[in-house]
Amino acid sequence: MSIEVSATHALAAKALDYRAIRQDMISSNIANADTPYYRPRDIRFEDTLAEQKAKILGQSSPKLSLAQTDSAHIALKDEPDNTKAKTFFRDGHMARNDGNSVDLDVETTEMSKNSIMFNALVNAMKKDSGIFKGVIDSSSKIS
Repeated sequence: MSIEVSATHALAAKALDYRAIRQDMISSNIANADTPYYRPRDIRFEDTLAEQKAKILGQSSPKLSLAQTDSAHIALKDEPDNTKAKTFFRDGHMARNDGNSVDLDVETTEMSKNSIMFNALVNAMKKDSGIFKGVIDSSSKIS
């Protein structure tokens, strides 16, 4: 039997996992700054977290659904489940003569932002767990 601290604890844990993966990708981009023809990679997971949040909290899906207003219209296909984070190449910077498009300024800035978000999630989870521990401690003192 497992005790769940709060409804969003699993969501915060998943966000921490994604932040750790993103940190590894950014580190890899920095490590390959001198590799010819290397393209920096990144991960997009905000949409995935929004869908999981809606599912956990019982909210309606953030996706818009199409309505079929006439039976003569072409039938709609169900989209595959996109609950996985998406990796992509972060292109948009000028490639150097060797074809490498890693911009160290961008990478270090993204690493700093990611690190701040990771630490904020850790602190939020600690505070959430602390509240839960306080409730348990207080309830044990009731006689």
